Amino acid sequence: MTHFDVATAAVQAAIDAGARYADARVVHRRYESMSARNGEIKELVQNEDAGVGVRALVGSSWGYYAVPDLSETAARAAGVHAAKVAAASALVSGPDAGLLPLPAVSGSWASPCVVDPLSVPLSDKGDLLTGATRTMVDHGADLAEGLYQVWDTTKWFVSSEGHRIDQHIRECGGGIWATVIGEGETQRRSYPSYRGQYGTSGWELVDSLDLPAHAARIAEEARALLTAPHCPSTETTLILGGEQMALQIHESVGHAIELDRILGWEAAFAGTSWLDLNQLGSLRYGSELMNVTIDPTIPGALGSFGFDDEGTPAAKRDAVREGRWVGVLAGRDSAAVAGLDYAGSVRADGWARLPMVRMTNVGLEPGPHTLDEMIAATDDGVLMDLNRSWSIDDRRLNFQFGCEIGWEIKNGRLGRMLRNPTYTGIGPLFWRSMDMLSSESVAWGTPNCGKGQPGQIGHTGHPAAPARFRGVRVGVTG
Repeated sequence: MTHFDVATAAVQAAIDAGARYADARVVHRRYESMSARNGEIKELVQNEDAGVGVRALVGSSWGYYAVPDLSETAARAAGVHAAKVAAASALVSGPDAGLLPLPAVSGSWASPCVVDPLSVPLSDKGDLLTGATRTMVDHGADLAEGLYQVWDTTKWFVSSEGHRIDQHIRECGGGIWATVIGEGETQRRSYPSYRGQYGTSGWELVDSLDLPAHAARIAEEARALLTAPHCPSTETTLILGGEQMALQIHESVGHAIELDRILGWEAAFAGTSWLDLNQLGSLRYGSELMNVTIDPTIPGALGSFGFDDEGTPAAKRDAVREGRWVGVLAGRDSAAVAGLDYAGSVRADGWARLPMVRMTNVGLEPGPHTLDEMIAATDDGVLMDLNRSWSIDDRRLNFQFGCEIGWEIKNGRLGRMLRNPTYTGIGPLFWRSMDMLSSESVAWGTPNCGKGQPGQIGHTGHPAAPARFRGVRVGVTG
C-alpha cells in the first residue's frame, strides 16, 4: 500500500463507523542533533518514526487516535477508534461543531533545500561544533556549548472531503553559547540567538551562520559582562534588537491571537488571551508602525508550509494593520464558531498528536528607520538584545523580559555595556509606545514553542527588526 492508501483506509473506516467528517495524516520524520561542550562532542541523537493519526467528527465532538503502524489493518482500526472516541465525547450535549468550508485540494509541496542536512558528514558537523567551542574556551568561556538540529518530515494527508496532499519539510539550524562564572553570578552570551537560528532550509542555513567567526567575540563579551555596571532601574526610552523583538512578538502577539485561546478552548497550558472577539477590527493594539502578518509562505522561514494539517493552502493575512487588530490564527472549527472566513493555522507535533491552532510565521513588517538612526535619535535610553529570561501572565498581557546584554545610550551614541538588563510592560500599552522601527528584518526561527496537553512542540517563525519604545520601565529585578 502507498502512504495515501493507508490514510484513505483510515478515513473510510472512521466514516463507516459513524463520523460525519474524518481526516488522516501519515507522517514519517527523521531527527538528528549533535551537541559539543568545551571542544568535545557531548551527544549525538538520531531517531526516526512513522505512524498514522486520524481525526473523526461526530456531532459536537472530535475524536483522535494514532498508531505507529502503517498497515491497512492498523489504519482501519485507528479510524474506528477515532470515531468511537468522538461518539463517546458527543454524549455530552453541545451544538454541532461546524467546519469552515474548504475546497478539496490535491497537491504537493516541498521546502527549499540546497544541501540535504542529513547528507553532510557527521565528521564535518562535529568539527564545526568542537572547533567553535574550543575557540570560546580559548577566549575566556568557562562553559562553551554548540548545537545543531535537523528535522526531515514527510506527510501524506487525506480527508473525507477529497483532500489528497503530500509535503516534504526539511528544517535545520543551530547556535553557540559561552558562559562565564564570576563571584555570585554567571553571564552568558549567545550567537546568533539564545536558542540558535532555524528555518525550513538545508544545511546552507547553518553554513550562513558562520559560527566559528563569532565564537571569540561572544566569549569575550560574556567575560566583560561580569564587571559591567548593572542596568539602571528607571523609566526610559528602550531600543530592542531584532532577536529580542522576535520573542516579544511571539509571547505578546503570537500566542494572544491564537483563536482557541481567545475562545477559551485552550487554557490549561500558559492560559488564554486578553483579546475579545467583539473588538476584532477595532481594537488599537499598537502604534501605527505596528503591522503584524501571519504568513506561512515566506521561503526559508521556520513557520512555513504549503498546507496546514487540515489541508488549508498556505496564505498571507494581516493580524495587526497600522496598529489595529484585524486577524487571528484559526482552524476550520474555531473559525466557524467565530464567524470568520479563513483558517489555515492548524498543525500537529507529529502523527501522534491532535492538530491544533499554532503560530506559523507571525512577524512585524519592517519600518522606515535603521538601528543607527534610532540610536542617533535617542538622547537617553537603553539598547537591549538577545533574550535571557521571560515571564508573561496567563492572558498574555503583563510581561517581564530579561536580556543577555545592554548598552546605555547617551546623546545619540552607544555608551557603556550593561549587565542583567530587564524591561517590563503591558502588551497594548507597550506596543502603542513604539515610535521607531527598523527596516533591518530577519525571520527568526523558534523550534521549541510549547502548547497543549499532552504537550506539543511547534516550530514557528518571527520576522522582526529592531524597534524603539518610549517610557518603558527597565532594570526591574524583583
